[in-house]
Amino acid sequence: GAATRSRRPYLSRRPDLKAEIFSIGTELLMGELTDTNAAWIATRLPALGIQLRWVSIVGDNLDMLSEAFSRGLERSDIIFTTGGLGPTQDDLTREGVAAALGETPTVQEEAVRHLEQQFRDRGTDMPSRNVKQAQLIPSAQFITNRNGTAPGWWAERGGKIVICLPGPPAENHSMWEEQVEPQLAELIE
Repeated sequence: GAATRSRRPYLSRRPDLKAEIFSIGTELLMGELTDTNAAWIATRLPALGIQLRWVSIVGDNLDMLSEAFSRGLERSDIIFTTGGLGPTQDDLTREGVAAALGETPTVQEEAVRHLEQQFRDRGTDMPSRNVKQAQLIPSAQFITNRNGTAPGWWAERGGKIVICLPGPPAENHSMWEEQVEPQLAELIE
């Protein structure tokens, strides 16, 4: 899960703690799927004292994602993302965060072993493309996904937080309830 962090004074409960949500995926942008995650997350922010200011749908394009993250980091304290954490070529959330923060992702061998075990537990070998799900940037930590192979990211830099969650609601919701919300509540007290 997200590693234990010491309290950060910049996340004190205050009326101007601004957040935004990026729902990532061309299938959402084109109306092929309906974004339910943003609304679900939005209902959980007021109890934490977080003011949701923007919700955006961003397609699977690295330039658009990098620009969205750069803009979001200028105007918000916290960015939540859903989607784009899978193993395919168009899953670019990690790459967009890395580009916006100017950091280079590297493969974490422990995460590769964990993914390989998840696939073995399902009776199959891990496809080589899934290695990209084991990448991490220096300012991020993994958020464990017990319902799927896409770990989330919790990145902190310059007093800002980017929390990336997968798109499938069963994965997104359990990760939020078990890890993200308790960690945010602890940081914001």
